Order: sequence, then structure tokens, then C-alpha cells
Amino acid sequence: MKAMILSAGRGERLRPLTDHTPKPLLKAGNLRLIEHTIQALVKAGFNDIVINYAHLGEQFPTLLGDGQQYGAKISYSPEREGGLETAGGIIKALPLLGNEPFLIVNGDIWTDYPYKQLTPSTIATGSLCHLVLVTNPQHNPQGDFALSSGLISQTGKNKYTYSGIGIYHPDLFSGFKVQRLPLKPLIVDAIVHQQVSGELYEGEWSDIGTVERLQQLNAQFSD
Repeated sequence: MKAMILSAGRGERLRPLTDHTPKPLLKAGNLRLIEHTIQALVKAGFNDIVINYAHLGEQFPTLLGDGQQYGAKISYSPEREGGLETAGGIIKALPLLGNEPFLIVNGDIWTDYPYKQLTPSTIATGSLCHLVLVTNPQHNPQGDFALSSGLISQTGKNKYTYSGIGIYHPDLFSGFKVQRLPLKPLIVDAIVHQQVSGELYEGEWSDIGTVERLQQLNAQFSD
């Protein structure tokens, strides 16, 4: 199964760091954020990786190359400045991702999630995506989605936060042309039709969306 790391965001809340460096290429410990993810994916058997980029995008192939140094094959999906948002970026990359389910990982997270447990069969028959949820961080106390008996819903007693990790079937994006398009409306439409499964992960996970969170992660690596 192929994997895609979403890396086209501007990273406004991480300025001024992202004025010169794309968010996924910021250092966390001795490695860049995206390198932590690449290494974890390769360790789990995901060797065919697609990376999209927009803001300062030329830095990605310059620093990461074709992936050989990580034991991976990296392909790139460049976007215009400003990007295409999440769904738009995935749609543009579909020719690289193929016709089978693929793994999506946000380029601005750090986690010890065991990617090896995700396989194409993780998506139930008739489902269009499988989302990994996490307990709500301080910056998202209300959560995003509820989870009951392995199915994702919009309403429920307990809501959790979407981790930025999921398996997606290309059929979720069927009929959409390459355009600027967010992902959540597509997920919500699939939820209405009970086509979204999910799981809750309670291990290490952080969305590195601010300078403070990046500093906290670096402090964690230095302990």
C-alpha cells in the first residue's frame, strides 16, 4: 500500500520559522518532522511514498531526494503557491497513488502510532475511509468525530480528534477535478452514508501547529 504525506500547508502559526522553511522540514530533535514520519513508515513496510508540496516546495526534493537514503521511493506532487487544501492535494496526486486504498499522514504531526497495523483490509467492505482518532488535545477540546462500534459519526457522547492518519479509498474522490478543496466535507458526506470506519489511538501524538508545540516536542527529545 502506498502512503502520502501531506506537506503543502503554509504553517502560518509557526511563523517566522516557516518564512524560510516548510513546516514538515522543521527540526524536531536531530531529524526534520517529515523524516520522523518517513522512517516510521519505512519501518512499517510503507516504502512507496508520495509527498505533495507548495510553500517553498523546492526544498523537499533538495533535502529528501528520491528517498533512497531512507530506504524508500519518494515521488513528489507539486502544487501552486497557496496549495490545493487537503482533498485537492490528494486528488492531484491520485495518478501517483493508484486505484487501491492508500495511507494519508499529515506532515505536521509526530506520533509513535504503529503504522504496520494499517492495511488495505482495514477499510471495511463498502467503506471509503478509515480514520485514526486520538484523545482531544488542549487546542481541540471539543473533538471532531464520535466513534461507536468501529464506525465514525458526527454526533455522540464522546468526541475525539482526527489524528491526521487515515486510509482512503480513491473512490472517495471520484468525480472531483483538481481544485482547491478541503477534505472534511467529503468525509462528512461518507459518514452520512455510514462509509467511514475508525479507531482510537491513545499513545504518543502531537500536532505541531505552533512554535510552542514544536518547542515542547524538542524538549521531549532532549530529555
